[in-house]
This record gives sequence, structure tokens and C-alpha cells, in this order.
Amino acid sequence: MNRLSLALLHYPVVDKHDEIYTTAITNIDVHDIARSAKTYGLAQYYLVSPITAQQELGKTIASFWIDGAGMSRNPDRSQAMELVSVQADLDGCIANEHALTHSEPVLIATSAKSSKKTTITYDDARGIIEDNLSTILLFGTGHGLAPSVIEKSHYLLEPIYGVAGYNHLSVRSAAAVILDRLTVDRA
Repeated sequence: MNRLSLALLHYPVVDKHDEIYTTAITNIDVHDIARSAKTYGLAQYYLVSPITAQQELGKTIASFWIDGAGMSRNPDRSQAMELVSVQADLDGCIANEHALTHSEPVLIATSAKSSKKTTITYDDARGIIEDNLSTILLFGTGHGLAPSVIEKSHYLLEPIYGVAGYNHLSVRSAAAVILDRLTVDRA
């Protein structure tokens, strides 16, 4: 598999009124998504926030498990937290990927909402990941990615459809489901 990374954006995202705002980094999202990223072989897990105090929080959470007391208590968590890279914006993630691969990463946005942008299937996304040196999956907190992020993306992945028309998963659950669908060969 080529380089696959995940970016969890805390800005720009939308609130329940579709207004642009910034969400707070949560301990559980850092932990759970890092563990999913490690389980499914991702290269990097980007935490994206423009707020310096939030960036420091993300770094502190990861550092506790990498360099702090958490490392001796749970080495498995340490391995997952080593994937965490805190960035001020999406452009920082793109620049980091470019520096590592010398190519522009492909951006695949995710959303539970319908969009004017045409979506791709999971099979399509697997092919895109295989055909490119670097791909970043974009996830939004709050009520999802801002329209500007979806427009900037090269592709928009189809939503996760559950049963009975309900598709309102937490971002950490959605990330785990999507990573499983994109990386595990069920053939």
C-alpha cells in the first residue's frame, strides 16, 4: 500500500447551522483514531487546529504516551501515538506529505451529508490510494468539513450508510469503519 494518512480537522468545520467554526481536540478522538490508524497501517495521523492551546493539548496527549509515564504503562498505545502529527492547518499536512514523498498528496474528503460534489465508492478510493504515492483522508469534527475543504479535495468518499437510514456516527467510529473498508481485502 502506498502512503495513506488521515487528517482530523477541527477547523474549518461547520456547526449545526452550517456556520464555520472551530472545535476542540478531544482526548478520546486522539486515542481512538490513532489506534485505528496504527491497526490499519496508516503512515500519519494529523490533528489539525489553528488554536495554539489546542495544538499544545494534542502534542501533550501524544507525548504522554510516547515519552511520558503512559509509555511504560501501555507500549501498544505508544506505537499508535507515534503516528500523531499536530498541524495548524490542512496546508501543513499537505506540505509534510510533499516533503516526505516529493509528490502532492491526493485529498479524499469524507462526509455523512449529501453534497453537490460527486462521490466515489470505496472500491474507487482503494484504486486511487494504490495509484498515488500519498493520499490523505480528511475527516471533520463538529457537523463535518467546511464546504471549502470538500471543494479543495480531489474526491469525496460516499457516506457510510447503516440500516434504517441512520448514518450519524462519531468521527472516531466513522474513521474506523472507513479505514477497514479501504485497507482490508475481503476478496
